[in-house]
Amino acid sequence: VQLQASGGGLVQPGGSLRLSCAASGISIFNVNVMGWYRQAPGKQRELVASISNRDKSNYVDSVKGRFTISKDITKNTMYLQMDDLKPEDAAVYYCHADMLWNAGELFNIDAWGQGTLVTVSS
Repeated sequence: VQLQASGGGLVQPGGSLRLSCAASGISIFNVNVMGWYRQAPGKQRELVASISNRDKSNYVDSVKGRFTISKDITKNTMYLQMDDLKPEDAAVYYCHADMLWNAGELFNIDAWGQGTLVTVSS
């Protein structure tokens, strides 16, 4: 199982970025919950947004209304659209897949992408 995160970069406050998480070795259709986490220097890793196998999404309060999580099953890729970025959004962003459905059972995979750096600065 491999997750490849990409799309980070330098953006000015108020700008937008779209992060991608391409999966290989699994079909994201069968993943129980996929999520985006972030970790800023000196801070703990936090869950930013998640999306279930039934496309139910959840967001941390600080990004509600600005970030949108989505999946494209045909591309086996998860996305995080980030709008109206703020300096406090700067961090390394990681994608994650928790468990896999197979024949009606859940199997733990706990797969992480390598991280992509988002810098928000003028």
